[in-house]
Amino acid sequence: MALTTTKTFTVHAVPAEVVAELRVRDDAGRAPELVVERDGGSPLRCCLRASRPGERMLLASYAPLRRWAEATGADPGAYLEIGPVFIHSEPCDGPEHDGWPDDYRGQPRVLRGYGTNGRIRDGVVIQEGDLEPERMVDALFADPAIAFIHARALVFGCFTFWIARS
Repeated sequence: MALTTTKTFTVHAVPAEVVAELRVRDDAGRAPELVVERDGGSPLRCCLRASRPGERMLLASYAPLRRWAEATGADPGAYLEIGPVFIHSEPCDGPEHDGWPDDYRGQPRVLRGYGTNGRIRDGVVIQEGDLEPERMVDALFADPAIAFIHARALVFGCFTFWIARS
């Protein structure tokens, strides 16, 4: 008997058109900083994988909620944030799939659930070693008032990706 899994959400990287803008000028109004990865392991927000040693990246400021609010007309108020993200210095192919990113499975993350007004309604922590983060996503989306979720690094708090209902 085959097991069927219902896909309940879709993971989104920073959109390619936004990454192209960030390569020129970031959301803080500055040129991004070129970084050559020494050890690997930095989270790339354009393709949702870990960087590799020797890879050329840009460190840019990104304001995902501000961009979303401008597109939707929402007013997140004090919840607008800007923070650092790594992106490839040249265009890449983007994520391999739209499920939980393979390179981030087992890594600690904070999931913030936002309402349609762009304000945080709830949040959960995915502990290091948790190989089933989908449970936490589904738990947040069990609340119909959660419109979307941001995944963020646990220690540094940086935006990693956003999650929408499927």
